[in-house]
Amino acid sequence: MEPMLSTYGPVLRLPGVARLYLVGFVARMPASMVGVVLTLHVVTTLDRGYAQAGIVAGAATVGAAIGAPWRGRLVDRVGLRRAIAPSIVVESAVWLTAPHLGYEALIAASFVAGLFLVPVFSVTRQSLSVLVPFPLQRSAFALDSVCVELTFMLAPVLGVVLATQVSTTAALTVVGCITVAAGVLLMWANPPTRSQVPTQVGAPAAEVVRTRVITPALLVVLLSGLAASFVLVGTDVALVAALNEVGRPGDVGWMIALWAGGSVVGGLVYGASKRAVPPLVLVAILALATVPAAFAPAPLWLAVAVVVAGLPCAPALSAINATLVSLVEEGRRGEVMGWSGTMSTVGNALGAPVVGFVIDRSHPGAGFLAAAVVGGGVALGGLTTLRLTRRRRAGRAADVPTLVDA
Repeated sequence: MEPMLSTYGPVLRLPGVARLYLVGFVARMPASMVGVVLTLHVVTTLDRGYAQAGIVAGAATVGAAIGAPWRGRLVDRVGLRRAIAPSIVVESAVWLTAPHLGYEALIAASFVAGLFLVPVFSVTRQSLSVLVPFPLQRSAFALDSVCVELTFMLAPVLGVVLATQVSTTAALTVVGCITVAAGVLLMWANPPTRSQVPTQVGAPAAEVVRTRVITPALLVVLLSGLAASFVLVGTDVALVAALNEVGRPGDVGWMIALWAGGSVVGGLVYGASKRAVPPLVLVAILALATVPAAFAPAPLWLAVAVVVAGLPCAPALSAINATLVSLVEEGRRGEVMGWSGTMSTVGNALGAPVVGFVIDRSHPGAGFLAAAVVGGGVALGGLTTLRLTRRRRAGRAADVPTLVDA
């Protein structure tokens, strides 16, 4: 407990940081619950199938993937309040009318909602990079990842309770109300996205991107986010399938809570540690930690396995975010955080159908393995590429004195 207090106490005592965590926690609620609410609305209220529900959710995903870099760039250019004002208007209109739309219109509305999604995830992390000095940023991003896990533990449960115990119309209306409240809360808090006096980020000057946003180093980190998202959503799908196969679908909620609980523990421990681990290494560990779930012989062992699988989740995500802000100059971080969100969305969009395809043709255990193999393969490929690139650069540097002497 003492190392935790000594690590996170200085972070939380920084001006504006504790409030930012609280605002971010509330503002992330709509995005965390809308997927399950939309699915239940399409299946139960509109009396459509799960595949059609997936199309609605997919439309929102595509909109978010397109809109994230655009919204992030807008924050960089015009500031937070002016950037999110249109989002508040559009999102409130969409979610307050969504319960009364037919299926086809709901697809279009979901796309628009994704396109204008309030960029709370990227804004929170961008603001942390401004409020928190570089030596404390790893701990700050780890704590932010823990807050995200807590949001995803609570928000879907709230959505399910509203949709099943009241109505999906009420649940979608609540999503709209919370979205408006979250946007207004962000505008009120107005967390800084730039320093008043721009300073160098923690990385050495040679590593900071100033002329180009997208560089090989940045692409590797973005690829880490894609791989991590693939593993996480694949694990989610395989977990649901495994419990359905043994006739215990009611255990999904507390199993996911255990999984998220493991992530919370892992994130707190990683943030309190003194050593930073490269994102690709943590993603490879995340993939490896998923493998035991494939061989769990009973639900009890599966519960243990998902806790193990959760331990590297928050560390991997926090390392990705901390590395991103160290590679990009302050004036372009919103845009790059948007690209990070897009890559995560792509990972989610690929992971669910790929793992689902494997499960349909084999068994749920194969789904865990598929998530681990693909995510781990991407991570190992990225590590290999980095090593080869460094060797090539070292070779060129070694040749320079010879050329000069000649």
